[in-house]
Amino acid sequence: MPDDSAPHMPEMAVSIRGLVKRYGQKGAEPKLALDHVDLDIPRGEIFGLLGPNGAGKSTLINIMAQLVIKTEGKVTIWGIDLDQDPRHVAAAIGIVPQELNIDPFFTPKKLLDLQAGMYGVPKRERRTMEILEALSLADKADAYARSLSGGMRRRLMVAKAMVHNPPILVLDEPTAGVDVELRQQLWSYVRKLNDDGVTVLLTTHYLEEAEELCDRIAIINHGKVIASESKAKLLGRIDAKELLLTLTADLAAIPESLARFQPELTGARLLKLHYKPRQTPFAQILNAVEEAGLEIADLSTVETDLEDIFLQLTRRSPGSAA
Repeated sequence: MPDDSAPHMPEMAVSIRGLVKRYGQKGAEPKLALDHVDLDIPRGEIFGLLGPNGAGKSTLINIMAQLVIKTEGKVTIWGIDLDQDPRHVAAAIGIVPQELNIDPFFTPKKLLDLQAGMYGVPKRERRTMEILEALSLADKADAYARSLSGGMRRRLMVAKAMVHNPPILVLDEPTAGVDVELRQQLWSYVRKLNDDGVTVLLTTHYLEEAEELCDRIAIINHGKVIASESKAKLLGRIDAKELLLTLTADLAAIPESLARFQPELTGARLLKLHYKPRQTPFAQILNAVEEAGLEIADLSTVETDLEDIFLQLTRRSPGSAA
């Protein structure tokens, strides 16, 4: 794993400036997949890249993986310019793509040894069994890859990406189609890698997954980065909460005095109130409820989550910035 105490460690694991990608044949109107993207991924973080289908996430990752040629802009990986030194950029990054591209006639052990050889890792430095053990694949080391379950193949993809000990790991929708138990095992290993100093870039459609794992999150839409900040700051973007009240008696009609809280009667004794914490102290709401003559048996609040913010930002017009 990367030694975070070593000198000349870059502050940013990934730094992207003015990245543009246009697709299209000569004479046809080009499609703008990435529109002057600026993005910084700090070293040592788990960084989430979110966006709707077709937003540009995979194009961005494929440029980093050197599978797609950028139209313009600058990409720096682990302090190395992609244009000036693509070979060392490839050594600094491990990519786990969405697609499962595993030769079914090789064993996991053989696949990892071959992958390590392609990266020039000497035999004495290879960590084949260590990686397979970490991903709970050691007992399948000598089984044909075609005999592995879908979840095992997904873990094998992660193992392949780690054979050359890269300081940056990119996971492109790694838990798509994976069951809950396997997903938890995979994330446990990702957290361990991150604790050991590996910077992780994650794309996922599971917003609760990004909210739980990521230190920082960027949202991309229509090829533009519309937000990129710490998870805490991003979650603070929507100043809105819901207060759920369970009353001691049935409520036939909502008191007019509570109208400013956009009340909803969701059951005979269940009342939902909406408020902005920065504008309305919690005690003010409770006082208003008491003045309305209502008695509370129980109450709870519903916090803003990442899905609220994601939907709010991606529903904006393509040209609007966060």
